[in-house]
Amino acid sequence: MITTKPVVLVIDDQPGIRRLLMEVLSEEGYSVFEAANGYDGIQKAKDTHPGLILMDMKMPGMDGIETLRELRRLEMGEKVVMMTAYGELDLVNEAKELGAVDYITKPFDIVSLCQLIQRNITGTKLSDLLIS
Repeated sequence: MITTKPVVLVIDDQPGIRRLLMEVLSEEGYSVFEAANGYDGIQKAKDTHPGLILMDMKMPGMDGIETLRELRRLEMGEKVVMMTAYGELDLVNEAKELGAVDYITKPFDIVSLCQLIQRNITGTKLSDLLIS
């Protein structure tokens, strides 16, 4: 019996966050790839076809919203979970409108992050992510 690990792509400009997520998610049984910016993230998504993309909102060059917009333009159907800091709720709503399935605020709790990823990999959705 052949089993494949779910693929997660981490797109974040902070090397420490990428390393942490690579380590934790690998230990959780995911096949994890990383990209340091939106441009590289789009190419990695094309190459790896992840089941889930975990992406930072604020990155130099191509930010998370622009990257998500480009992924949608390319009709790449990957689920995207945005990582954001407090005070960026307008960007979270914009990401939701572009098709992001969830978000998590930084700094995040590893257990909550793993639950969020598992929930989205299995297809369980939150009913409404728009924030008033």
